[in-house]
Amino acid sequence: MNASHYAPADNNGQMIMTSILVLWATPRSTSTAFEWMMRQRGDFACRHEPFGEAWYQGEDLRWPRATVETRRTPGLSFASVWRDLQAAAETGPVFIKDFPHHIKHMWDDAFLDRFMHSFLIRDPAKVLTSMFKHWENFDLVETGFVEQRELFDRIAQRDGAVPPVIDSDDLLEAPAQIVEAYCTALNIPFLEDALTWEPGDRSEVSWYDGGSWHDNLRGSDGLKAQPRRYIDISQAPDRVKRMHDLVLPHYHTLYPHRLRAHAVEST
Repeated sequence: MNASHYAPADNNGQMIMTSILVLWATPRSTSTAFEWMMRQRGDFACRHEPFGEAWYQGEDLRWPRATVETRRTPGLSFASVWRDLQAAAETGPVFIKDFPHHIKHMWDDAFLDRFMHSFLIRDPAKVLTSMFKHWENFDLVETGFVEQRELFDRIAQRDGAVPPVIDSDDLLEAPAQIVEAYCTALNIPFLEDALTWEPGDRSEVSWYDGGSWHDNLRGSDGLKAQPRRYIDISQAPDRVKRMHDLVLPHYHTLYPHRLRAHAVEST
């Protein structure tokens, strides 16, 4: 796959800044660490799962496991999130990380045209077993695999080109090379210094549950190469194994399109 110059650009090859760069991920896919790297760049206004916040706790929330006790944030809605993002994009570059299942009800061309789309995928065995540690009763739709594949297909078919895809294992194994390939594909500068940061507070990404899902990020100091690890799904609870069988084909659909570390050298 050659995803170079996928991003909308003007006659000088610069990104159209009224577009919003989005990373469509699944939960537990190292997407918040990637978002934190994007925050270190300093050239994007970054938003952490803005549609997810509305999906879980907005006035018009769509979380399937919500109850009457579920927190509702006054004034927060999908419409308010969308207005805020568009307003921010009029003043400068915006990057968001979010999950496709949060906004499936908003998929129309007018909405999708405002984004530069990219995708982050991860081995479902790792995603599902990690989710199970936090939520033993999570719903299939909360995994996001089905909607991620559907959105990928829609963008690729509509635009006649596949959007950039990165795989979490590749990212963790060769972070500098994969991030550089991502930047090349989207026609934005590669800033290697953004791959390191100081450990500490991560209040910017803690709207849900005080940020308890991001303990590892709080203690991290950057995206650093680490050995690839594997999860034996046969050792998982039966419910997780059944769900794995359902979502694995969707992951496999995107996997062949992932950016490779050597893509930097070949472009």
